[in-house]
Amino acid sequence: MRAWGEPAERIEAAALIVTELVTNAVQHTSTRKIRCRLLRSADGVRICVWNRGRARIPSPASPGDSTGLPVAGVPATDGHDDGDMLDHLAEDGRGLLLVDALAARWGTRAALAGRLVWADL
Repeated sequence: MRAWGEPAERIEAAALIVTELVTNAVQHTSTRKIRCRLLRSADGVRICVWNRGRARIPSPASPGDSTGLPVAGVPATDGHDDGDMLDHLAEDGRGLLLVDALAARWGTRAALAGRLVWADL
């Protein structure tokens, strides 16, 4: 991406997104074949991660859902302090929150040959 003249902020965001998408592919597939590709276009960069498995991609956790993440401006009512709350957080879906925040858009497609997850920067 540096050779393409992409700005440092976009390169850093791409590195985080690739890390999250590849980690999900490793965790949610039963095969060893995973491909990662970056495609350049006039609009930016598309990150594609493909794997042979068709396992469900976890949905991003919303800030106020049952995972116990605090909602901004709302005091915790469960009696736990912040340290205790971190021990109870679910792990699935939090990486996709990061992808959702960094990417202009992202999505997933399943087919007989596998699953593709993509993100546009």
